[in-house]
Amino acid sequence: MPHAPMLSNFPPLRLVLAAPGEASRHYDLGLMCIRGEGMRRDEGGAAHWFRSSAEQGYAPAQFALGYMYSSGQGVARDYAQAREWFLKAADQGNDQAQYALARMCKLGQGMPRNEAEAADWYCKAAQQGHAHAQNDLGVIYEYGQGLPQNFAEAVTWYRRAADQGHARAQNNLGYMHDRGRGTQQDFAEAMKWYRAAAKQGLPIAQYNLGVMHERGQGVPQEFAEALGWFRMAADQGLAVAQNNLGYLYERGLGITQDYAEAAVWYRKAALQGYAQAQNNLGVLYESGQGLTQDYVEAREWFRKAAEQGFAVAQYNLGVMCESGLGAATDHATAHRWFRAAAEQDNASAQFSLGVLYDKGFGVPQDDHEAVRWYRSAAENGDAAAQLNLGIMCYLNRGTPQDYVESHKWLNLAASRFLASEGAKRERAVKNRDIVAKRMTPAQIAEAQSLARDWRPRSIAYHNDVQLNSQQMGQTNGAGATSTLDVPTRGNSSAGTQ
Repeated sequence: MPHAPMLSNFPPLRLVLAAPGEASRHYDLGLMCIRGEGMRRDEGGAAHWFRSSAEQGYAPAQFALGYMYSSGQGVARDYAQAREWFLKAADQGNDQAQYALARMCKLGQGMPRNEAEAADWYCKAAQQGHAHAQNDLGVIYEYGQGLPQNFAEAVTWYRRAADQGHARAQNNLGYMHDRGRGTQQDFAEAMKWYRAAAKQGLPIAQYNLGVMHERGQGVPQEFAEALGWFRMAADQGLAVAQNNLGYLYERGLGITQDYAEAAVWYRKAALQGYAQAQNNLGVLYESGQGLTQDYVEAREWFRKAAEQGFAVAQYNLGVMCESGLGAATDHATAHRWFRAAAEQDNASAQFSLGVLYDKGFGVPQDDHEAVRWYRSAAENGDAAAQLNLGIMCYLNRGTPQDYVESHKWLNLAASRFLASEGAKRERAVKNRDIVAKRMTPAQIAEAQSLARDWRPRSIAYHNDVQLNSQQMGQTNGAGATSTLDVPTRGNSSAGTQ
């Protein structure tokens, strides 16, 4: 998953014993009130005594009173008052107040958001050893928020907090080692820090450990171990872990295959709005695996994920609209969803969009647009698009006639169709041989060289749940039935969230 800043939670009020004096005695009374020591817990009384001490210039009380105002304990929540008291304490070097001010600046509490000022206060608190501030300063350096991006500095501050046992910093440091950001890539070191955070119950670290076991990085690949860590995180409500747990059940990896259990976990994540799980749940409804087949439900879950911009779901929804599953066939709507996915470089959607323009379904027939999208999909490695593009190059449709290009694409298509797609492979070979009869030996050699040197622009969505378009008709009219591709295991890059 994309690595997201993992800021610390605002820590609970940390109260320290006071030094002798009237201000400190009033502060101690505030402590007794807030803790309920020798009396009933009294937040209003605590605020009163903290104020008395704070007005005498006692920094811990000034921070405590600011905290009461920021949290609305014992007084009405008032960020302006909170900031005023935090500033008084911070100017005396109180690290908790400095950290609190950094949070207010970053979150825009009682003031416009100010990343630069937040970074300044984080630095002050971090330099005094405040673990939360050290972690958050690492996030700032990693993402360049208020300070220039500097992965090495991020690693430094994550490590300082991690060494103090800060779970989120341990996870963040593990991620930096995992990805080789600001330090040499080291899966064993990543595992060490993920494990330290996971043992403290941090769900994202448990998830990341699961990913490492699933990928076999830093440890031997072991799906049963991955499943255990995913389950720990999933039981705490982490949507990406719930999705991955569903995937392991669906595929029977590390556990007996169980589509119904997969559906349970996909649904938990889907109800949290996790787009990949919504898509995966839609696929189970479409296929009737683990659930009663229901095309209407499938479309609804695809729509939820598609509206979040998830390209695979946009493509799948386009297939449903194109094939008339769950509602009447609607090529215009299919075109809209195929285009949304195609513009995110989804090769299957690019191919399907090319078919719509090729056939004139839902859009005016347009050979140039068909070639444009076939080419995009072909460059991404889609064999059916390579077949169609090769034929278009041969027939001078939407692109100048070019036997070398035609032979290249047909040759690539023949090599990339799966063993189960024998008829399509034979079609590509047959068409390639027809083109070759019109070529000189030098042209054939050139086309073969181009095919050998070709590399896909991207190999996207190879683990994503996609339906195969009903309109996977090659230019010569062949079609394909709707099937399912392999389901996604989520964005399994270990990261923070």
